[in-house]
Amino acid sequence: MAENGSTVYDVAIIGSGPAGYTAAIRGGQYGLKVALIEAETSLGGTCLHVGCIPTKALLFNAEIWDHLKHAAEYGIAGIGTPQLDWAAVQKRKNSIVTKHTKGLEFLMKKNKVTVVRGYGRLTGPAGQDGVHTVDVESADGATQQLKAKNVILATGSEARMLFGMQPNDRVLTNIEILSLTEPPKSLIVIGAGAVGVEFASIFRSFGTEVTIVEYLPRVVPVEDEDISKELARLFKKRGIDLNTGCSVQSIEKTAAGVKVAWTTANSQAREHEAEKVLVAVGRAPRTAGVGIEKTKIELERGFVKVNEAQQTAEAGIYAIGDIVAGLPQLAHVGGMSGLVAMAKIAGRKFRPVRRDRIPGCTYTDPQIGSAGLTEAQAREKGYDVKVGKFPFAGNSKATIVDSHDGFVKIVADAKYGEILGVHIIGPSATELVAEAVAVMELEGTVDELMFTIHAHPTLSEAMLDAYAAVEGMAINA
Repeated sequence: MAENGSTVYDVAIIGSGPAGYTAAIRGGQYGLKVALIEAETSLGGTCLHVGCIPTKALLFNAEIWDHLKHAAEYGIAGIGTPQLDWAAVQKRKNSIVTKHTKGLEFLMKKNKVTVVRGYGRLTGPAGQDGVHTVDVESADGATQQLKAKNVILATGSEARMLFGMQPNDRVLTNIEILSLTEPPKSLIVIGAGAVGVEFASIFRSFGTEVTIVEYLPRVVPVEDEDISKELARLFKKRGIDLNTGCSVQSIEKTAAGVKVAWTTANSQAREHEAEKVLVAVGRAPRTAGVGIEKTKIELERGFVKVNEAQQTAEAGIYAIGDIVAGLPQLAHVGGMSGLVAMAKIAGRKFRPVRRDRIPGCTYTDPQIGSAGLTEAQAREKGYDVKVGKFPFAGNSKATIVDSHDGFVKIVADAKYGEILGVHIIGPSATELVAEAVAVMELEGTVDELMFTIHAHPTLSEAMLDAYAAVEGMAINA
């Protein structure tokens, strides 16, 4: 709870997901008096409890399970036929979430952040004294008022549904699918963005018959087109039924499961029945019910408009994370936007979040990591583009780890050799992409990177070969 009614905080943060808790910790490090308001019983938001962390825990289990299917090839004998213990899988996932939830509680104490339990709402502009008042309603309905010189909105997002439906035991969002008591025999995934393809990958590994239905012409549509083509090829190889350019017409319960009807790109009607359906068609910002209408804050399709310091149109109120207009809904973007806002409040130096310097990661099998401009975007912006592509099939470490599908693609400016975009699909792509971000932040060029030593044998050598491939001089291809 807040210390007392007369306490004035330097900053009050509404929401404790990655954006909110990151901002809170940095505020404490700056020596500011910070209150973190959270309506749920645990800190961490969607990412920690029903998003990034539990999903990636399941993906790791799926990777291990896939390796065990070929144990004999790795010289592991005598284990017989592996048996899946789904209860143990779920227990491990939950223990990871619990560990990091406790870690957040510790970090709040360490950084002297006051955690206030309840639902926070803005009450309007700051008073004449420049202090904002936030109403905080606790679970029992009691309301207290918290005062702060600055307020940061970090209320996050929630899964969108189709046709006004509500999640149930058969029609699932990212929340319900994480608590299934066993893998379904069959699953229809509506939406082929990161969430959709990750769950498709998880459950296909565990033997589920998976069908994907996507409205846009290709899977992972925000990625470079070559990445989409490669993932589609590899998903089909894994036995996943892909349907792109399709418009879902209905979702209805049947005696045995759920039936989804859709229209294909050439106007053919199709339907398919499965045990479960996952709706993964994007996430809506949680900006209703937080008092925005009492302020000058401007919205764009429900998202909050901010400047480069994350400031809204209302003095002293900032917005970070999934609710911000124009930024991708990614935990690491939320965290960085929180650091920017807190630096501005503390009068410290900061660098604004740049849309073209954000790594995108999709933890499917194979993984996808990308940063910067796609080839199409670079050409649209008028660059004279040179492209280099290196397949993991030519990388010795990829062969060692038995994961040699995919490639690294470099999009470079032909005139100066500057790296404009890096697109990776293959083993550890979500780790390798960090190099790409650092390279672009430092305005690295192909000439420089061709002579940057990468250790051997490593997956990162694929980056070196890809840079060289821009000039047609990859060593291992």
